Amino acid sequence: MSASTTNHDSRHPLLAAFLLALIVAAMNIGLWWWSNLPNGPENWDGPIGGFALSAFQRYQSPLKNDFPSDDQIDDDLKLLKRYTPRIRTYSTLQNPQVYRLAEKEGLQVLAGAWIDRRLDNNEKEVDTLIAQARRYPNSINRVIVGNEVLFRNDIPPEQLMAYVDRVRAAIHQPVSVAEPWHIWAKYPELVDHVDFITVHLFPYWNGIAAVSTGSGADRFPAIKDALGSYEMLHRMYPNKPIVIGEIGWPSNGDRYKYADPSVSNEAIFLRTWFNVAKRDNIDYYVMEAFDQPWKEALSGRTEAYWGMFNADRQPKFPFTGPVTEDTAWPWKALAASLLALIPMVWFASRYSRFKLMGRFFFCALIQLACGLIVWSATLPFNFYLSWVDWTMLVLLFPAQIAILAILLINGFEFTEVLWRRNWIRHAGMLPPDPVEKQPFVSIHLACYNEPPEMVIVTLDSLAALKYQNYEVLVIDNNTKDPAIWKPVQEYCEKLGSKFRFFHLEPWPGFKAGALNFGLKETDPQADVVAVIDADYVVREDWLASLTGYFHDPKVAVVQCPQAHRDFEHNRFRRMTAWEYDGFFRIGMHHRNERNAIIQHGTMTMVRRSALEGTGGWSEWTICEDAELGLRLMHAGYELVYVDELMGVGLTPADFKAYKSQRYRWAFGAMQILKGRWNWMTRKGPLSGGQRFHFLTGWFSWFADALHLIFTMMAIFWTAGMVAFPTIFSLPMQLFLIPVIGFFFAKAIFGIVLYRARVPCGWYDTLMASLASMGLSHAIARGILHGLTREKTSFVVTAKSRRLGGSNFAAFAPVREEFLMAIALVSCIIGMGLRFGTHYVEGTLWMFILAAQSIPYVSAVIGAWIAHKAGDKAG
Repeated sequence: MSASTTNHDSRHPLLAAFLLALIVAAMNIGLWWWSNLPNGPENWDGPIGGFALSAFQRYQSPLKNDFPSDDQIDDDLKLLKRYTPRIRTYSTLQNPQVYRLAEKEGLQVLAGAWIDRRLDNNEKEVDTLIAQARRYPNSINRVIVGNEVLFRNDIPPEQLMAYVDRVRAAIHQPVSVAEPWHIWAKYPELVDHVDFITVHLFPYWNGIAAVSTGSGADRFPAIKDALGSYEMLHRMYPNKPIVIGEIGWPSNGDRYKYADPSVSNEAIFLRTWFNVAKRDNIDYYVMEAFDQPWKEALSGRTEAYWGMFNADRQPKFPFTGPVTEDTAWPWKALAASLLALIPMVWFASRYSRFKLMGRFFFCALIQLACGLIVWSATLPFNFYLSWVDWTMLVLLFPAQIAILAILLINGFEFTEVLWRRNWIRHAGMLPPDPVEKQPFVSIHLACYNEPPEMVIVTLDSLAALKYQNYEVLVIDNNTKDPAIWKPVQEYCEKLGSKFRFFHLEPWPGFKAGALNFGLKETDPQADVVAVIDADYVVREDWLASLTGYFHDPKVAVVQCPQAHRDFEHNRFRRMTAWEYDGFFRIGMHHRNERNAIIQHGTMTMVRRSALEGTGGWSEWTICEDAELGLRLMHAGYELVYVDELMGVGLTPADFKAYKSQRYRWAFGAMQILKGRWNWMTRKGPLSGGQRFHFLTGWFSWFADALHLIFTMMAIFWTAGMVAFPTIFSLPMQLFLIPVIGFFFAKAIFGIVLYRARVPCGWYDTLMASLASMGLSHAIARGILHGLTREKTSFVVTAKSRRLGGSNFAAFAPVREEFLMAIALVSCIIGMGLRFGTHYVEGTLWMFILAAQSIPYVSAVIGAWIAHKAGDKAG
């Protein structure tokens, strides 16, 4: 961006923000307009050949014995009479008053008898059909015995033909049977028993697109398919009249292969068909007059949406002029723009220091989130949902809001890291103080059951510090074997008076308890308490280059990143080392901008007076370091983050240790969240930015918990769809699209930030991503346990290998992940066998199942890599 633009933005940030928000809002409206571009099928202004009629109202159903009244049927017939002179029925026992009312309205009826496997009921249907045809000869001009009976394989052809012969002998009207065209081809003997052929043509169920980019007849593939079947049947039986008993297109439901159910496609298909049928003098009945929501329970979601009128008896599309898929789109677009406008203006003005591209990107993300909220809130009204569906929507809508919130939080980090002009709170190395001005530092090293040779290496690095005023307190708590802690004690004695060793047994409070003991033993002249882990090797200038920050009385903490050593030639340790590095290179900088870093219990220095004055180390949480950082912020102190590797430690030795450490962090985070909830949610010393980071910083971990819950629900629902497809329907795109978008966005955000901020190559970036995803299940368990339990055991992260050498032992730490992966793969296979790729919703669902399996598969792969890598180090 040019200097003049930058200066203009800084002089008029609110005006620039408002203009940017208006541009993004206009783009949003343009996107809604583009997705609802009017379609221009051929106009139709004549009568329609006929309608298949099911007269059930919006909430009526024959499955519940809830039938329409005479007045309701009469109103329907009066409405249809404005469009056609003919209707078709399917049963003489259901709604028998139709024939009387149709005669009153002057409508001709193609009357049907419903034939199925109930032989007694078939007798009643046939007898009633004969009686009605005799009673209303002026309105019933043709009859049909059975609807797709042979297609369903309900009775043998011979029995059906016997019913037909019986009806033909009893009445004067022409008699037929209604079947798809291939049934007529399969049973040519059936043609000899009927007066005319009634065929059902549904290019939708053949998976044919309603419209394509071709020209002429090729522009309407579905019409071409219907005409092809009709003409083929005409060539097979040239001397038999053919009536198309059902033809149509659904306005909603599941996509089938290339056939997309939509209002515009229904309009294109029907208006084109009306003109083609008139041109070719084809006798037909549209399937159907009115949407029938009750049919969804029988044959799936699409069956409810075949009507030319919706269930409220409103036409779905005009018969002349262009057709718009969603006529309410301007209001939805406007609502989405207005919902996003104030947040966009606030962000763009509040963060005018970001580059223009960053402000535009995040404003677009806000607008996208608001658009999805409006879309998700209004889309259900396009469907006929039951109370069960609405209950699920009410339960899932907050989850969608949570997904969008997590997306925005991750997007804010992405924007700030990539498009800041500079870091506001950047801190670097300081020149060493003269000895007389050096703050006295008490270094506390708490250890439990650590290999003595590893601790001795750490002590050697502390002894080599180029700093005069310090002491080292080694506090071993609860190590029972003297062969482990005695060598460390002896080595401390060799190093001289600066090093003091304490063995505590028994001692409560885990690491926090040991550190609180160390506080009581700290030299009275100590100004600063520094903490490191027992596996760290520190740089000799660690203290000299950083203690100068404590000359500012507002500074309570100076924190350096955790970093690692001896990992380059061990594939598992390498992938975990780079996974850790991502947080310190990306997340800590992002949080540091608002003085909201997560304090870590190693490579940290704390002002002693602040530590003791706020209560010491908290023993009620297993993340005492992060809790202390929050407590010091609440007390009004500044925390300084210096992104300089001042010490390096060892990565977890195996996947079990890696998992248990992240579980502990997640559990401790929830302890802190519950224990300090009032600080987060009430106005107080914490700034808005600090509350933001401590409330939202763990949202990504909440996403892992939601992922586990969603996965369990998905496995259950998929099993239902495979085993009971009539009860468990395919999820609507309403649920699928945001989930898939979130998955891609989060993956893209992570990889782009890694490539921009972490000094590793593509291989290490992808392997770090694999390591991170493999922790999802452990984090989810930590979050859920942390929310529902008060305490858990403190498990020290092992730095030396503990698992056995067998290949089977490699997967012991990931038993649950392995089972989850198997369950999800089984679900994908089941979906493929049951639905194939015929439905877009089914394909999307299989994609989601595959995406859900990635964390579990990653954990299994990570455990195997850890097993094969062994103890090899660089």
